[in-house]
Amino acid sequence: MKISLDDCILYMYTRLVMAQSPRIRIDPASGIPAVRQIVDSLRVLLVEGRLGPGATLPSVRRVAMELGVHFNTVAEAYRQLAAEGWLNLQHGRGAVVVPRAVPAVATGAGNEGFRDRLRGLVAQMRAEGISVESIADELRALAKVVKRS
Repeated sequence: MKISLDDCILYMYTRLVMAQSPRIRIDPASGIPAVRQIVDSLRVLLVEGRLGPGATLPSVRRVAMELGVHFNTVAEAYRQLAAEGWLNLQHGRGAVVVPRAVPAVATGAGNEGFRDRLRGLVAQMRAEGISVESIADELRALAKVVKRS
């Protein structure tokens, strides 16, 4: 088996640089804008506590290079998370996770939009052939994570 220099460099980059922080991935073929995929992926890491207060996110350019997107896409994702109160953005210092107060629990009609989106996601999963049992198992596993955070 012959290994190229490019393969070695990619391996070293992946092991040394990308191993330092939780990884996110995007699917360019999904139809969901890359900025939303980045925001959603980072929000999951934040909510689950895998990125806690004081954690420094990789630079916009580094994430853009790793994901193969334009740096403005990553910058917009960071700005959205800052607007939600998750990040403190300072030029030259990067993005730092800040302690975030948990919003008051929404009741009634406030949850309806989320419920509809969740039902739509479950319907999409079923339409793509995922079994009801697998969906239920995944929802139970996610509920456990939510209870811990």
